[in-house]
Amino acid sequence: MSILDGAHVLITGGTGSLGVALVERLLSGQHGAPERIVVLSHAEKQADMKVRYSDSRIDYQLGDVRDARRMEEILQGVDIVFNAAALKRVEMCERHPDEAISTNIDGTRNIISAIRRYQMPVHTVVGVSSDKGCQPINVYGATKFLQESLILWGNRVYPRTRFVSVCYGNVMGSSGSMIPFFKDRIATGYNIDVRSREMTRFLISLSEAVDALMAALDSALPGEVYVPMLDAARVIDVAELLVEGSAAKIHITQPGPGEKTHETLITPQEAIKAERRGKYYVVTTKPQERPALLGEYVSSDYVLTKDALRQLFREQGHIEVTE
Repeated sequence: MSILDGAHVLITGGTGSLGVALVERLLSGQHGAPERIVVLSHAEKQADMKVRYSDSRIDYQLGDVRDARRMEEILQGVDIVFNAAALKRVEMCERHPDEAISTNIDGTRNIISAIRRYQMPVHTVVGVSSDKGCQPINVYGATKFLQESLILWGNRVYPRTRFVSVCYGNVMGSSGSMIPFFKDRIATGYNIDVRSREMTRFLISLSEAVDALMAALDSALPGEVYVPMLDAARVIDVAELLVEGSAAKIHITQPGPGEKTHETLITPQEAIKAERRGKYYVVTTKPQERPALLGEYVSSDYVLTKDALRQLFREQGHIEVTE
């Protein structure tokens, strides 16, 4: 029997790209048969989502994780929470740190506090984190680092609920991420700025991101962080593949505020607590009694060749196949 069979599932940020992909997976029955799926967001694009997904199991709810009282109402009767609500654009978080804190940190705390205060029988909360939370140098990364810390804290203050995290890199096809941003620029006649020829980023598809959430839901122990094993790409290679056949040009600039040349998924300090489970590294809560699996998990060490990246993009539908 699956943990999802008969479950009431809450997806915060449920109308975002990850939320929609997660709803599709839950409706497929691939991992079990939830009884109710609460799609929570404060975006009116719920109306569009209702047209596309009219399944009677979906309960569309307007609300915001930043509203503690609303979260207390929404969490009533919920068994599993996927906390996908986030402000994630680096430059916007730099300009509006108060807003990033309210959503990414206070929103997570509101979920934990409501469960704890009312002793709700929530089975599992899965937090969605980012490589930018590893050794953070920007506001967004700092909020994700603290979100992971809050998830760990949740297990200490309310051990009846299992709190776990999933951490990965740039989601291909997710709104606001690198590939859609570049494609939108090209489609509207703009050129592309690449911050450095050396810059690299981890890549994960929406389907793989959902796989990671499901793996953590199925197997993670309290406080653990699931990190999928990912390939990375040079941003310049991504840009060059996307501009092929267009009039757009690529300009090499300088890294903006809060931007790293390379991203990290597991720090040296976390590596001593990491173990391998299938296609995931799992950062456990205690050091392992063996040498570390890796020194650290950095995007510059896992770069795809341009030909391999081209093939990946064709498979994912990000570029057209030409004869």
